[in-house]
Amino acid sequence: MSFVRRFSKLLLPLVFGAVVLGAIVFLLVRNGPFAPVKVTQARVEQGALTPKIFGIGTVEARRSYLVGPTVASRVVRVLVDQGDSVRAGQLLAELDAVDLDERMAGAANAQERAASTTQASAALVREAKSRNELAAASAKRYADLRQKNFVSQEAVDAKQHEANAARAALEAAESQLAAARKDQERFGADRAGIVKQRAQYRLHSPVDGLISARDAEPGSTVVAGQAVLRLIDPASLWIKARIDQGRSGGIAVGQAVSIVLRSRPGQALPGKVARIEVASDSVTEERIVNVAFDKLPADFSSGELAEVTIALAGVEKALYLPAAAIRRVKGQAGVWRISDGKVSVVPVRTGVQTLDGQTQVLEGLAQGDAVVLHALQELRADEKVRVVESLK
Repeated sequence: MSFVRRFSKLLLPLVFGAVVLGAIVFLLVRNGPFAPVKVTQARVEQGALTPKIFGIGTVEARRSYLVGPTVASRVVRVLVDQGDSVRAGQLLAELDAVDLDERMAGAANAQERAASTTQASAALVREAKSRNELAAASAKRYADLRQKNFVSQEAVDAKQHEANAARAALEAAESQLAAARKDQERFGADRAGIVKQRAQYRLHSPVDGLISARDAEPGSTVVAGQAVLRLIDPASLWIKARIDQGRSGGIAVGQAVSIVLRSRPGQALPGKVARIEVASDSVTEERIVNVAFDKLPADFSSGELAEVTIALAGVEKALYLPAAAIRRVKGQAGVWRISDGKVSVVPVRTGVQTLDGQTQVLEGLAQGDAVVLHALQELRADEKVRVVESLK
């Protein structure tokens, strides 16, 4: 009996040690450094994909105008205010023209005097023409009479002198008329120049539009090029949206767009891609896409934030998997494919993406293939993995 007791006392520690050792080995194999890496998996599926691209932008006007003077002056009156609709050619504001009105009146009087001088000179030309014709006819007649010895040579010479004087008077009258006409043209040009100068002090609307800002009030002084009013063409409103460069390859002009304004979060407005700008933002890695409204909303705000969703061409039968499963390995897209409890890198070529995170697989995988979605730690080729529901 004593032997049995002594053996039992020795056996119990051995059994306990074996259990502890087994537990340690189990933990090492299960959760320790020798344990398979815990991963979650996704399978390659086949189905229809409807890719869409999301972006955020602001409501802007393609055509906006700064209405201001080309000379420095003081604002006398402003006839419109922010939010007013205006017509092309409508008077919007007026500046102090100083002495231009008086100068314009003086130029008009000078032009009228020049016109009167021109009329008088024209009358003198007609009179000189008549005298010249009469003197020339008389000189010719006396020359004929001299050939018949009816008049003396002195009489013929006197008549020829009268004809020469009449011709010189006509030339002088014609020169005076030409000078009067030049003066009339010069005074007319001076008046037209003053009228143009005067027009610069009246600010008219260049187009039918909407006043977006009133930057100057009566009594304030503005310089050349400074805006008194800002004007936009409501029909030219669109959204300047920013799209991730990596997903902008499938965008084309004319594609349908869903627009959600920040002021109308529950209402989607239809639109289309109107223009894709050539220059991209190299800092944010975004491309600028201009989206036009199919129908302009009744109440809008320039500069308002908007969300745009661009619908791309769909794929009826596509192999796809979650975008989170795709990784960059040595500069190439690839996935960790799970096979027989181990992982290996498989290069893939991807296609379109959807807003819910699905990516089309063009090459590299087959339907039903299991790939690593998330891993508890960095993976290596041929490493053992254990698929779990969650990594929490």
